[in-house]
Amino acid sequence: MKRLLEIEFIKLWNNRASKFLIISYFILLTSIALIAAVKFDIGPVKFHLADQGIFNFPYIWHFNTYITAIFKLFLAIVIVSMMANEYSNKTIKQNLIDGLSKKEFVLSKFLTVITFALVSTVFVFAVSLILGLIYSDYNEVAIIFSQLEYLLAFFVKLVGFFSFCLFLGILVKRSAFALGFLILWAIFENLGIRFLVWGTLGKEASEKAMNFLPLESMSNLLKEPFSRLGAVQSVANQIGEKFNMDYAVHWYEILLVLLWTAIFVYGSYALLKKRDL
Repeated sequence: MKRLLEIEFIKLWNNRASKFLIISYFILLTSIALIAAVKFDIGPVKFHLADQGIFNFPYIWHFNTYITAIFKLFLAIVIVSMMANEYSNKTIKQNLIDGLSKKEFVLSKFLTVITFALVSTVFVFAVSLILGLIYSDYNEVAIIFSQLEYLLAFFVKLVGFFSFCLFLGILVKRSAFALGFLILWAIFENLGIRFLVWGTLGKEASEKAMNFLPLESMSNLLKEPFSRLGAVQSVANQIGEKFNMDYAVHWYEILLVLLWTAIFVYGSYALLKKRDL
């Protein structure tokens, strides 16, 4: 496994575009710390975003994983390009000629996906821990390390999404078309399938059915955290509104995304195995 990973990262690091995107991605992950510097001081109105509790433990685990998950598109481009370059540079043929099996080839790509997701998770954990220790009103150890399931959900979400990108890269062979297909699928899943199922099963049943789709199931792992904020809850109470969202990470949601991950990885292998390279 170590050898397979070394091969992949040598390829990535020797590609300028991939190197730029990977570095940019991790810079963006740290840029969440800049939120702490957001201040508005206009006459009597003084607003400091960090004072609103967004960096309080354990809420910070939910907030930071949700926000940083937005940046996953940077690594998605890297993964799709990684596969496109294998075809355009014909390195896939060379790897197979050199004795790498198709199974090992797909495994090397999946190990890269897991590595990206794992390093991202550790990175977000470190940044969040530092920000929380600086700004959080709660510094008890039990509180600090509670609700870490959001980090697990973040990791599983990235693995699932990157596996989908890997599958598209193998399916389409061209990075631009693969990314275009990803965007079209996101639109189709959110609009086309939603209205199709809605018209067939009704609104309530369609919402439940939508939860089983790949991108929707990944999205469900980390629900929006903003309505959990005390300030938002206070304003909502004043206008007579209530948020009844379930923010928890459920085991069946994780299991569903892992199932989709297995489907995408196996689908990648099945496509590669069937093709005459």
